[in-house]
Amino acid sequence: MITSLIHAFLGLMGQAGKALRQVLEAHGISQSSLAAALGVERPIVFRWFHEHTDPTAETVAGIVRVLQQINSTAAKEFIKLYLCDVIQDREIDLMTDIPHELPQSNTVNISVLSGLFTNTTNSYKYLFFISLLDILKRRQFDILSPISFREIIIEMLANAWYPHTYFKLSFGLQDKITEKLDSLKLEIGEPILKFTDTDKKILRKTIGNQHIDDIVTFIVRYVPFRLIRPFFEQELKGLKDSEVEKKILSLSQEQFEVKKPLYYFDANLYKDCKSIILHSEWVSYIEANYSIIRAWASWEWLKYMQKRNLNIPAVANKLFPPHERGGLNPQKSYWKLIFKETDIQCIYSKQALYPESFSLDHYLPWSFVAHDQPWNLIPTFAEVNSSKSNHIPDNDYFDEFVKMQHLGLLISHKIMGKQQWINYVEPYINDLRLIEENNLLNLEILKSAYESTLTPLISIALGQGFTRWSYR
Repeated sequence: MITSLIHAFLGLMGQAGKALRQVLEAHGISQSSLAAALGVERPIVFRWFHEHTDPTAETVAGIVRVLQQINSTAAKEFIKLYLCDVIQDREIDLMTDIPHELPQSNTVNISVLSGLFTNTTNSYKYLFFISLLDILKRRQFDILSPISFREIIIEMLANAWYPHTYFKLSFGLQDKITEKLDSLKLEIGEPILKFTDTDKKILRKTIGNQHIDDIVTFIVRYVPFRLIRPFFEQELKGLKDSEVEKKILSLSQEQFEVKKPLYYFDANLYKDCKSIILHSEWVSYIEANYSIIRAWASWEWLKYMQKRNLNIPAVANKLFPPHERGGLNPQKSYWKLIFKETDIQCIYSKQALYPESFSLDHYLPWSFVAHDQPWNLIPTFAEVNSSKSNHIPDNDYFDEFVKMQHLGLLISHKIMGKQQWINYVEPYINDLRLIEENNLLNLEILKSAYESTLTPLISIALGQGFTRWSYR
């Protein structure tokens, strides 16, 4: 039941670690005890706890089972926090008997809805359905007017922009949505990059101002018709593939009150269709269960994307814009301590840095690693950081990067309390695969650890399309 629950409901946007940390701290459950009960090494739990790797759906199910054995209240709170973070709806009630499938209905066919994405080989259906949900919510589920193909395609492109443009995720070899997106040459400024446009208003407006008629024609040719194909499987048996769209068009109108598809089309001829008209009973069902349906669709979308980005870290964090980025105050405080003890020079510009005006740079860009772990952060100038953006530093900077990290570790080891220092450097030990904390103080060991950790990551990043950068 738990695995079915996770598969049915979780939109998984990288929030398992956040929920896990809150629950373990609130109930006094140690990472070690959880690791032992799960049968995994403690560093694995540590990485979940600090939100820079994602457990699979099956592992999340295992975490829930173990928490139920340790503390049933903690298990319920973990599920609630996880789901609420994912779907951003604090009103959902997840007390005891959580259903393991989409909510049933006496008016619409839920089993058909559950099969919308069966045998899907590209991103279009996922993006179309998720975009339809977004539009419905923004309209406050008012369906007095049809929803145009153009409005849906703009929403689809907006939903695809974040994982493609910012994180360079692959949508699959056969998929053309990213090619179409790139053809627009969108110029998105700082508001998007700083995640203030969570409703995609700026992005939708920017896309809408482009000439996208060819993209609309390309996507509309099959997607809106094939999405509702599961409602008419019996009627379509034996039909030639070239005849499917026209048949679905007529069936959606003729059997609108019998089979109750999600929608029908605004014209009798295939070439004249410009909009869809949603079935009122489906809209009522979606409105009543929106959070769960949106989470289910997001989970299906995640499963599709994970299969196409097998070696990419933190895919679940990269599908949807977060409502806010985590702050870097603890990391900045750490480097301010170092500044008090020594002078520091920017590894890129070779200029002296000052404690009152430095910026923290993600050596491997945040848009690749999707975390703020201290082993990847170094001080630099704000303008240098802005210039570097989401590029990979040239190899020439590597030695200086490691030396700066080593300098910080040596000084912090002297001035911090023992336990405080051990707590701070634990991400170094786990992520760089070091046996003990004292290895951090040996420059050669540290450099070797960085090389073995960063080399494959950089190779993956370059393969994704991230480019090298040197300061000019």
